[in-house]
Amino acid sequence: MLKVAIIGCGKIADLHTTLIQRIPDCKIIGVCDKEKLMARQLAERIGITDYYDDINKLLESKKPDVVHITTPPQSHYKLGEICLKAGCNPYIEKPFTVNYEEAKKLIDLANEKNLKITVGHSAQFSPVAIQLRKLVNEGYLGGDPIHMNSIFTYFLGDGRFAKALLEDKTHWVRYLPGQLLHNIISHGVSKITEFINCENPKVIASGFTSKILKNIGEHDLIDELRVIIHDNDNTTGYFTFSTQMSPSMHQFHIYGPKNSIFIDNITQTLIKHDKSNNYKSYLNCFIPQRNIAKQYKKNSKNNIKQFLKKKFYADSWIQSLIENFYNSVAKDSPLPIRYNEILLTAKILDDIFEQIKK
Repeated sequence: MLKVAIIGCGKIADLHTTLIQRIPDCKIIGVCDKEKLMARQLAERIGITDYYDDINKLLESKKPDVVHITTPPQSHYKLGEICLKAGCNPYIEKPFTVNYEEAKKLIDLANEKNLKITVGHSAQFSPVAIQLRKLVNEGYLGGDPIHMNSIFTYFLGDGRFAKALLEDKTHWVRYLPGQLLHNIISHGVSKITEFINCENPKVIASGFTSKILKNIGEHDLIDELRVIIHDNDNTTGYFTFSTQMSPSMHQFHIYGPKNSIFIDNITQTLIKHDKSNNYKSYLNCFIPQRNIAKQYKKNSKNNIKQFLKKKFYADSWIQSLIENFYNSVAKDSPLPIRYNEILLTAKILDDIFEQIKK
């Protein structure tokens, strides 16, 4: 039985506790928040008696195997370090840390202590993302990836959310190197880093402020981002983040020498584009569309089946990542997210934020 603790008892912690309670052979044995009332409220909601406002007291008295760190990103490095030194395996919400240097130190410490650590890049564990990874590993692309396109949108509504954030001068998002972008875009960037075999790719980034923010008087916060990523093996990736593009999109397209694969995480759709679908003359205007339509129909039927089995819910992605991490800790199975992916994502984020500051 894995003993699990939660540090940070805000909104995201509620989701974590719900998902953890669905996983067999684990038990939440304590929660902690610097605001003790927050810890007490979460403990009461999940039916446990042990809550703390001091992380060291929690770790010393309960000795958890895994600690979920669901605090603002500025505290991730320090809390992760404390947990590792206490012999615990941290699951850290995204973004992993505020920069590459902190990420490297945490991973080095985990290796030194022979412990495990991971980050909450749950978009990599949706059903279609898992299926895509399987197809790539089986060689469906016909070789190494040539290009990738990742699009991640985030709806700001009519500006009220952004305005509330901007009017709070002490909001933790304001103090991240990438501000609003920093708290969101690792989901989309990590889709690309999963398939890049380069420690220091070239990054070209351009960011700007959308009209909706300018219209409420904000001219400094960047909420539109376009990025080109190029590794040493001539694999490229485009990343787009937008608060204005509609409809909402969490999409990823990976292209190989022979075939390509497209996934949409919002509609849970996977489409395979096969080289054999190329036909001569006007047949190219009739047959491929029918083949693609069959794939969409198959996706729809599968999603309905999963829904009827009560397995079709967005939070299942996080649960899948958590379960994989728990298995890695308890059974020494492979980590759900490789350390080089975590480090590469942190490195690319550093490059993006350094460039858009200029």
